[in-house]
Amino acid sequence: MTWSVLGAASPNWHGLAGPVGRLVWASPALPGAVHDVTAARKIGLIDALTGAGVKTFADRGYQGAGGTIRTPFKRHRRRPWLSRGQRDVNRSHARVRVIAGAASRL
Repeated sequence: MTWSVLGAASPNWHGLAGPVGRLVWASPALPGAVHDVTAARKIGLIDALTGAGVKTFADRGYQGAGGTIRTPFKRHRRRPWLSRGQRDVNRSHARVRVIAGAASRL
């Protein structure tokens, strides 16, 4: 699981949590204006996770990252609402990611 703390005035950092929510790794801080995917690519996080075959559940900020990064479905403007199956997948995805949220509060 991965998360980032992002804000224009605050630094952007990324963290990885294990299956029980314990912090495993934290990135160096980058300027807060850097987008999640850009920051993850810059520090080599996506390549490292994909190279190691680690399936990672990330938020919508990582859409388009590719590799083993899994993100929830996202509805785009002027497109139909998400199907019931897509919403169910998003709920399951959120249940897994809530564990990472606990690690970010440590």
